[in-house]
Amino acid sequence: MITLIATLKVKEGKMEEAINALKEIVPKVKASEPGCLEYIPHTVRGDERTIIFYEKYIDKDAFKLHSANLMKNMESLFPLLEPGMDVKTCYEIIQ
Repeated sequence: MITLIATLKVKEGKMEEAINALKEIVPKVKASEPGCLEYIPHTVRGDERTIIFYEKYIDKDAFKLHSANLMKNMESLFPLLEPGMDVKTCYEIIQ
């Protein structure tokens, strides 16, 4: 399994819009990507501009499918974000 931890920075004053966009995006991703086991965005206490995603994929093919769909799925969110994101790809030690 592959786990991703992605940290995104939201533009000043755009967090509410970002959360509303994610409320539409997340169910679509879960419905269209059966190999995506977890796709959970989080806010961070005390930081009103950061969103952290916890994502889990059954295998490399599921992750490739997600990557291929990313621009289309996130088109409503990307304009609300600062450029760049920190993405960490993790592999489980014990499964």
